[in-house]
Amino acid sequence: MNPLYDFHAQGMTLPRIRHIAADRPLHWLRAGWRDVKANPLPSLAYGLLFGLGGDLIILALLESPHLLTVSISGFFLVAPLLAAGLYELSRRTEAGEKILFIDSIKCFARNGQSLAFFGLILALIMLMWERFSAVAFALIGATSAPMASAYLNEIIFDGQHLAFAATWFALGGVLALFVFAMAVVSVPLMLDRDADVVTAIMTSLRAFARNTGPLLVWAALLVTLTLLGFATLLFGLVVIMPILGHASWHAYRELVE
Repeated sequence: MNPLYDFHAQGMTLPRIRHIAADRPLHWLRAGWRDVKANPLPSLAYGLLFGLGGDLIILALLESPHLLTVSISGFFLVAPLLAAGLYELSRRTEAGEKILFIDSIKCFARNGQSLAFFGLILALIMLMWERFSAVAFALIGATSAPMASAYLNEIIFDGQHLAFAATWFALGGVLALFVFAMAVVSVPLMLDRDADVVTAIMTSLRAFARNTGPLLVWAALLVTLTLLGFATLLFGLVVIMPILGHASWHAYRELVE
């Protein structure tokens, strides 16, 4: 399937979107926890990869303020794609199957062209965000800071660059919200129905437009729980990320008919 042109060439109609209640995100979290309990070893293996990988990246970037902040903020941009294996675990559990971690990884080979193109889109967005952050931090002298933690302490807690911090967080929040709207059901749809990129993104944007309130609640839960995982030196992500990944599958199943 061509990831770019099938939507137009075949005149495909987009999947229908359900309207959901504001409390559904809490139900998704409970369903996510049930999937973790149904698949403890493969689910926690993904969580361990998130936690250890994140710790290694942070340790490598402690002396690069803008790269450290971009890596943390960029995590929210690429997480929907990185969690594809967790979606596959939930999909197969829903079908009454039990699979191993290695089996869940094979999902990337199914509709791989569309997944790769979507990953390229996310990579380009991250690259633009990194370049913007590099210029912004350079303008306030962050690139010469001996340790990223010390400089971030000056920005956030000492109030030396409040306008910069407010602007950076605001722009990052807008970008993250756009990516969230674009990705909230995209990857599960590509895995579940072999959808092309255009169909997946358009469906995701329509789902966000029709259920803005509940999905803003869902976005807030995703950010809050992920930041909680970061606050535990990322080891909290070992459990939190599998729950959120599985829950995101259930969000897709409720939103898309």
